[in-house]
Amino acid sequence: MNRRFGTAPTIDEIEALARAALARLPEPFAAHLGEVVLRVEDFADDETLAALGIEDPFELSGIYEGVPVGDKRSDHSGALPDRIRLFRSAILDEWIERGDETLEHLVAHVVIHEVGHHFGLSDEAMHALEEEAEG
Repeated sequence: MNRRFGTAPTIDEIEALARAALARLPEPFAAHLGEVVLRVEDFADDETLAALGIEDPFELSGIYEGVPVGDKRSDHSGALPDRIRLFRSAILDEWIERGDETLEHLVAHVVIHEVGHHFGLSDEAMHALEEEAEG
């Protein structure tokens, strides 16, 4: 679905791209993502932005909320599920600014970055995971 023009992709279309990116992740990563909730919203809410010290909602394209896999303990039972939230308007703005990247690639990049936080990965390991997921 390489879009070059037309109406802006909807939340559902961004979510479909994100789910496709998740489906391409190799094992053992994919096996540990079944409980992670994926949500796409237009923008981060004011509370999230304030907690991160971000004033411009276009500066946040995604966030991982939860406890990284390596930090989980049995006393975390009853906690809210881990989730990845993507912010459509910020992603579209970044896509327009870059101009040389497909939307599919950018969404996959944001998703994999947030998955990396779920696993407590370094930036280097996140880049390697992204390359592996791209095939």
